[in-house]
Amino acid sequence: MPAPDTSRPAADADLASIQQARALARKARQAQTTLAELSQVQIDAIVDAMAKGVRPHVEELARLAVEETTFGVVADKVEKNLFSCDRVYEFIRPMATVGVVNRLPDRKIIEIAEPFGVVAAIVPSTNPTSTAIYKILIALKARCAIVISPHPSAARCITRVAEIMEAAARQAGAPDGSINWMTGVTLEGTQELMKQREVAVILATGGMGLVRAAYSAGKPAYGVGPGNAPCYVESSADVRKAASDILIGKCFDNGVLCSSPNSVVVDAAIAEAAMREFQAHGAYFLSPTETEALARVLVTPQRLPNPVLVGKTAAVVAEKAGFNVPPGTRALIAPLAGVGRDYPLSIEKLCPVLSYYVVKDWREGCARCIEILRYGGMGHTMSIHSQNDDIILEFGLRKPAFRICVNTPTTHGSIGLTTGLDPAMTLGCGGWGGNITSDNISPRHLLNIKRLAYEVRPAVDNRAAASVPVQPGAAARGLRGPARPRPDPVSADVLARRIDAFLAARGIAPGRTSDRPVGPAAPGPVHSEGDRRDLAAGDQRDRGPATGTGAQPPSSQVNTGGSGPTAVAAEAAVAEFVCEDDVRAAVKAGTRIRLGPKTIVTPAAREAGETHRIFDEPPWHA
Repeated sequence: MPAPDTSRPAADADLASIQQARALARKARQAQTTLAELSQVQIDAIVDAMAKGVRPHVEELARLAVEETTFGVVADKVEKNLFSCDRVYEFIRPMATVGVVNRLPDRKIIEIAEPFGVVAAIVPSTNPTSTAIYKILIALKARCAIVISPHPSAARCITRVAEIMEAAARQAGAPDGSINWMTGVTLEGTQELMKQREVAVILATGGMGLVRAAYSAGKPAYGVGPGNAPCYVESSADVRKAASDILIGKCFDNGVLCSSPNSVVVDAAIAEAAMREFQAHGAYFLSPTETEALARVLVTPQRLPNPVLVGKTAAVVAEKAGFNVPPGTRALIAPLAGVGRDYPLSIEKLCPVLSYYVVKDWREGCARCIEILRYGGMGHTMSIHSQNDDIILEFGLRKPAFRICVNTPTTHGSIGLTTGLDPAMTLGCGGWGGNITSDNISPRHLLNIKRLAYEVRPAVDNRAAASVPVQPGAAARGLRGPARPRPDPVSADVLARRIDAFLAARGIAPGRTSDRPVGPAAPGPVHSEGDRRDLAAGDQRDRGPATGTGAQPPSSQVNTGGSGPTAVAAEAAVAEFVCEDDVRAAVKAGTRIRLGPKTIVTPAAREAGETHRIFDEPPWHA
């Protein structure tokens, strides 16, 4: 008799989750069409209603989260929920996210906001309810429908958040399908959601595996992975405040935030004072034996924190490691000599445990902090406690972290609770962390901006000027149409030398010219065979002395006023060189210019002459 198929229920759950992901993505896309057409007033009313609707439930949601996940502290989760429905809401409320959102009059640009589209939001178990409140608020503020994929171990509390906020949004005018959430969550279902064509952007908060899956889904994604925040205490720091801030940050919600402190780096000059202050504030320093025992139970072979101890108190963690700590112990501190695989407790720990390093000075401290960040926290967060602004700035310039909190807990400072950073529960780690942005994520990141750009500099047409129409009356004034850039002036002597060199390169001896004077010819085309013979013969005659660009005219000739020494002969003559000024003079005088096979005509003169039809050319030349 064959063994029963125990894999069938799991397979069915995966299929159901995949099907639900597809259905919710389609539903959200239908709502997106209506949501995108709402006005700013309507969107703000929906956001107002959601924030006000969820606020009375912050304690209920915090208790539900702790009960379901067993992580963290109820009071701290209440504070995080209030942060999302109060501080985040107050920050995004005045944002313009519909229609014209900015005008740049000096650049003549108008910026218009468009919603990104349906958001796939992955919500973690460490901060489930506060992250869900935050992501729903910023998505709807940007006119984006949202589909939430909750962590399986926090599905009930996240679902409760979504139900409360969806009811408030619907009552305020949001279309059906604006807020959606998966109830049968599996890894396969979450992956299917991220790949759905109806999904436009992914907001992924969680472990590195999940973040990598988000980035490989083929969609724009804001992914935030683990942090490993070092806290440097420089010799000029207020040591008492530094110790208090670091422990406040580490113990907040039992250390489950990704920006929670993970290591302390202290200058040797204040190391003893710092140790006393940490102990006074409830820290317990481990012996080498206790450090080794803790590393065995807290860190898995994959160099990840043991999920059984995530978000547990210091006393519980110590008990699991096989030793006891004094009553009132808030955090465990393990002195280490290095960073990396040989020092397991140098990783992100997600519970009230800190590694501890003593360094010679700020330069050595700087190097140590970089090592810690490279071991799992690149681009995320760190802090410095110092009164020396020069050293603080050096840390800002040198550290591969995009949130460097100064004299404040990393946990609170990074999310904008105690600093001026944008309030957010999703923190970008930039290129160092493999993320698309280093910002704290807000509704701005769920908008596309289109721009009306007016001309501020006229385009220049570099094609033949013949296509440019001549202004009325331009011929009488000797001017062309639109003004054109003119080259720097060249002296007559320099011009003459250039023309002589040009002629010599073509086998015409410079310094000689035709015995016929140069200049515009008498009006009228060449009619007779004799005229053509005269032209051909004239081009073969010996050239007499000349200066400049052509022969000086005899006294019987009339000066045409060109830029070079050009003239009009009593009888028609073949010009050797014609520039634009020669053409202008001929137009003004009402005469014509006779060209021979070897006449040099500048491009500008050619365009002008052909425009005014004043050239006489032999048939074989034409």
